[in-house]
Amino acid sequence: MKFVAVTSCPTGIAHSQMGAEGLEQAAESLGHEITVEIQGAMGAENELTGEDIAEADAVIIAADTSVSRDRFEGKPVVKAPVADAINEAEDLLQQAAEKAEGDTAETTSEEGETTESEAATIEPEKETSAEADADTESEPPASSDRSESTGLLGKIKQLFS
Repeated sequence: MKFVAVTSCPTGIAHSQMGAEGLEQAAESLGHEITVEIQGAMGAENELTGEDIAEADAVIIAADTSVSRDRFEGKPVVKAPVADAINEAEDLLQQAAEKAEGDTAETTSEEGETTESEAATIEPEKETSAEADADTESEPPASSDRSESTGLLGKIKQLFS
């Protein structure tokens, strides 16, 4: 499967980058493709293109800040804190795959009405204009070399090994 993701944290120094690395490594180990946009205080790195989004089966937003979802309309979205992208990336990818496969597809009751609990499962999150205005935070460009051995996550793992 093909996914796109956005990672974001308020300062955009380490957690956004580590979340992106976690998602990229988990996607590779599970045999998926992923393109990750990293947002922080100074801008966006590796911005997702319209083509990236159009080709994606699902979207993962791992953020501790407000991220505009307008460009992901019509796509299944999994939303989580950036820490989940660092510590539980495989789970996020599995959730996104399930949504893409329609495991949370809208179902109707015998009367043809969607039940409240079912609607809550599939209804996309809408953000207020105040949240959209708050999306001006971004992250400074960082090295695109995020391999496990030389990337930030790899260095931190080595430090604590």
